[in-house]
This record gives sequence, structure tokens and C-alpha cells, in this order.
Amino acid sequence: MRAGTLALLLVVLIAGASAWTGTDEPVPTGPYTLQYPASFGGRFTIPSNNPTTQEGVHLGRMLFYEPKLSSNQRVSCASCHQQARAFSDGRTLSVGVSGKLTQRNAMSLVNLLWVRQLFWDGRSNSLEEQALVPLAHADEMGLAPGNAARVLQQTTQYPALFKQVFGSDTITDARIGKAIAQFERTLISANSRYDQHVQAHYTLTEAEQRGLHLFNSAPSPERNIRGGNCAHCHGGPKLYQELFHNNGLDQKTTDTGRQGVTGLALDNGRFRVPTLRNIALTAPYMHDGRLATLETVLDHYSEHIQASPTLSHELPGQTNGFRLTAVEKADLVAFLQLFTDSNFVHNPQFADPHVKNLITTTNH
Repeated sequence: MRAGTLALLLVVLIAGASAWTGTDEPVPTGPYTLQYPASFGGRFTIPSNNPTTQEGVHLGRMLFYEPKLSSNQRVSCASCHQQARAFSDGRTLSVGVSGKLTQRNAMSLVNLLWVRQLFWDGRSNSLEEQALVPLAHADEMGLAPGNAARVLQQTTQYPALFKQVFGSDTITDARIGKAIAQFERTLISANSRYDQHVQAHYTLTEAEQRGLHLFNSAPSPERNIRGGNCAHCHGGPKLYQELFHNNGLDQKTTDTGRQGVTGLALDNGRFRVPTLRNIALTAPYMHDGRLATLETVLDHYSEHIQASPTLSHELPGQTNGFRLTAVEKADLVAFLQLFTDSNFVHNPQFADPHVKNLITTTNH
């Protein structure tokens, strides 16, 4: 029985190794059609030298989950951007090849097609550029420029895939960035219960309805209007604005944020407004991951906003917050949970292709 089990195990491992090469299925080819609601709008730019194709997205997905792109061959893009967590990692700060903590919390990767200034401080203006930053960072993936390309060039599968996408089997860092960018542009989330409500396919509960009102309302005590003014920064169909704000975490900043990019004093402590899509899956929160739950986020905006020279004008710094009641906080949490898109976090088109192929083969 032991010999039979060992033989079966060897067959499984060999089959799995074959599946790992990605040669068991044909690579799809042709233009890739990005599907999104009309309400999201067409205000985005895809570089003319990097059109989105099915073969490009396939290669980008392979690379997104490829640990060979790190110095210890254990860390991939997906290590810090996990699909089940809406492509965040659940950590306060991430850990890369050096074992050290990163400076900032890993942002969720969702609807990046429309984002024009990437990272918390907006220092990258394209997905092609952004994709290469963690590869070369000593504490993230730790490969010096050119090394990632050299590693992939020595594999049996990647040169052919690059030739299919770029017309040449020569692998470069720029082409790696282009392929990953193509995949990241497909990470579109637009089918939450909130979206179904907008389409009149889901009826809000009473708590969710109250939360919606609080989310959209700016408080006006003289008119007896309660609200959290959330929509000012997180409104619109995509649930974010292309803005940078100081949201009152500190009176004196230890991370200058956007100022490090622009050099402007008025940008001190300002960070990019993230989308609230799938927000219930992407804890902990803020640029440094200091707030562990949605409840503590609401506590911050309710009672703990710190006044500073660059505090965003929409926030009541002089009174330390919006003074929400316990019931109002619970209603807002109920509403925020509507933004979870289960189809997005379980979409097999976004999952690890290596694992998928391995499981499919071993099940046979």
C-alpha cells in the first residue's frame, strides 16, 4: 500500500509540475474587452504602446502570482495583494523579502483602470510604472533592475509567452511592468449589494437605509441634520475621489505623505483617498494600518480627529469629529458592508493560475 501511495503521489507531482508550466491549456489571444458599468465613465488612459489583450492579461496574471520575481523566490505581488481580501493583505504593514515591515499599508487593488495617481502618496502616474516599484524595493521583492528579467529569461515557459504578447522573446523589466499592468486593469469590482440596490435589484434594510443617509449627509446642526459627510471624499459610483486629504490622524505627522512628492507644505500629511469598494474585507485601515476595524475608523471620525494646519476643511477638527451615536455608527457599518463584491473576490479569472492548474490536474 505504501508503494502504491508513493507511486500515486509521484504521478500527482509530475502532473502538477506539468500544469505549473502553463502548457496544458492554450493561451487566449485577441483584444481584451474591459467590462464595467456606464456610470464608471470612460475617463481613463490605456497607453498606446500597451493595448490590453487576452494574451497580455494572461501573462500579467501569471507574473502577478510569480514568486520568481523576488530575490528569495518566495514573494509575489499576490503576497501583499490577496484576492480573498480584495487584493490587500490583512496586515498593518506588509513583510517582504528582508523580513522588515514596509512603510505603509498595502492598498487594495480594485478599479485601478480609473486611478491616475497611484500609491498612498500618488508618486506613480501609470500602472506600468507602479508595477515595477515593489520589484526593485529592497524590503518588498528585492530584485535590482534587470534581475527579474534575467530570471524569467532562463525559464522554459516565459520567453514564449513574452513573444506571444510583445512579438519578441526578449524579456525586459519594462515588458514585465506592461504585462502586470494589463492584468491589473481587469480588476474591476462593480457587483456588490450596493450596486444591486442602485439597479433596484436589492432592497436596503432599515439600518442600511439609515446608514446611506448618514453616508451622504453633511451635518447641519442648525437644521437638525445628522451625518458623517463620507460621500464628500468617497462618493460617486466608484466610491472614491481622485484627491489627497489629511484626515486628522495626527497633529504632527511622522509621514509627510503627498508632500514627499510635491514638496508643498500644504500637502503635509495628505494621502490618497482610497475606494470604499470591498472595504469590509480590507482591514486594517489608513495609510499605516493603525485602525483595525470599521468600528475604530468610525470612532476616529466621530471623536478623534486631530486638528492640524493641513487638516481637510471638510472635517470638524475643532470639535474632534462628527459626534456620531452608537446606533449611527452601527448603521454606517451596515451600509459599508454593502460594498463587498463577492463575485470579485471569487472570480476565477483573477485567481492564481498556477494553483488553479495544479488543482485541476491533481483532481483528475
